[in-house]
Amino acid sequence: MMSNRKVALYIAMSLDGYIAKHDNDISFLNVVDQEGEDYGYSTFSPTIDTYIVGRKTYEVVVGMVGNFPQAKDFDCYVVTRSARENEHGVTFYQGDPGALVRELKSKPGKNIYCDGGAEIIQALMRENLVDIYIVSVIPYILGDGIRLFKGGTPEHQLTLIGSKQFSSGLVQLHYEKKSPDGES
Repeated sequence: MMSNRKVALYIAMSLDGYIAKHDNDISFLNVVDQEGEDYGYSTFSPTIDTYIVGRKTYEVVVGMVGNFPQAKDFDCYVVTRSARENEHGVTFYQGDPGALVRELKSKPGKNIYCDGGAEIIQALMRENLVDIYIVSVIPYILGDGIRLFKGGTPEHQLTLIGSKQFSSGLVQLHYEKKSPDGES
């Protein structure tokens, strides 16, 4: 039996649809840094208790800040192709991301936060497992890099829940997937 847990994609992309440069550089995100502005994260984070991310994204975060700050607040899963010992509150999951999400959704808890990367998102979308899309559009054009929605991602019809414009130029879009009967 599935619980009522939902998978929420909460992510930022450039205006032209990239989440990083080809070398996983995400420094373009800094153009919207403003003291005291968290772009809704403090409202979003209490709704979740589990965090899923790909190995490359995990390594970028650890490389930037020296640790993985999400591990202190959430049950963290890093999806990887290589066997690795769990460390510092992080479970390294070697397997199908869809199977992991189905297992997590079958247990009681809050929503599940997916923060990428693009391959994880695509795998979950193939199985229609992403329920909420909160996408922050950064006023920056990368021109090339790692696309948020890669080619081959299946079609999904979404319902707009809301949008918010910030003084930094960031625009945050909030969608939910439509159910098979057309309702959100």
